[in-house]
Amino acid sequence: MPDDPRPPASLPVVDLREWRTGGPDARRAIAAAVDPALRDAGFLLVTGHGVDAGLRAGIRSAAREFFGLPTELKERYAVKVGGRGWLGPGAEANGYAEGTRTPPDLKESLSFAAQEPTGDAAVDAEWFRPNVWPREVPGLRAPAERYLREMRTLSDELLELLGTVLGEDADFFTRHTGHPTWGFNINWYPGTRTVGEPAPGQFRIGPHTDFGTVTVLDREAGKGGLQVFTDARGWQDAPYVPGAFTVNIGDLMARWTRDRWRSGRHRVLPPPADAPAEELMSLVYFYECDPGTDVRGTDSHTYLRAQLDAITAD
Repeated sequence: MPDDPRPPASLPVVDLREWRTGGPDARRAIAAAVDPALRDAGFLLVTGHGVDAGLRAGIRSAAREFFGLPTELKERYAVKVGGRGWLGPGAEANGYAEGTRTPPDLKESLSFAAQEPTGDAAVDAEWFRPNVWPREVPGLRAPAERYLREMRTLSDELLELLGTVLGEDADFFTRHTGHPTWGFNINWYPGTRTVGEPAPGQFRIGPHTDFGTVTVLDREAGKGGLQVFTDARGWQDAPYVPGAFTVNIGDLMARWTRDRWRSGRHRVLPPPADAPAEELMSLVYFYECDPGTDVRGTDSHTYLRAQLDAITAD
């Protein structure tokens, strides 16, 4: 018999079209799949989202132009973790968030974040600063800004789904996302032809959990790709469904549910030695909540700032 192409039951595929248009039975079936998956791994695959594949391809094409620029041009946009601009080689070590002193992550990123001011000068200075768009790649801004609008809409829809799964009102989470923070990284993972052989314990992204509510990931399949951790099975390659988003919950969501759902622990494998030309690119949207939101006794953005600081490589 051929291999079963479906992901394991612990990582279900949620069709948002069924959630939007299906009756009570369809919604109960989705909820019955979502809850155990988030208890086990903290991950889902989401289809029926309506985000155009061509839009994502356009962002990748423009971003590849940027990452292919000479280093001295990219350095004009260099920032630290949490900034808006280029995170060059060695900028991040995500394993630090777990207290593991790993070598720096083998990636480069273009990083963007929320920028619409709230009117609170202190909050805006820290969390709502203008984004920086590299002038060398003028084709990036328009599709990226459209994508970001769609990501916020999708993230709120996912939060409404999750609130319903918990048996709460649909706005249980979204009543706290009237003016939320978010982050967006375009992550470029070069192959060994570019970065050389990984050091011992070095990953494209080291083991970690995300920090916010939900993360919406558009990824490419590859040998040096995403792995997900569960207590029962350890590290496993994350199932890949073309066109689907990979969605995981972060630390704030886990705390919000009193750890009923786990913050999805994951890593991105090192570039494979037997595929030295492999280059992957991920579009990663990190959704959070309104500044000052109290999440079970934790100030959401005090926590977020501490975690962003923690993953800055030495």
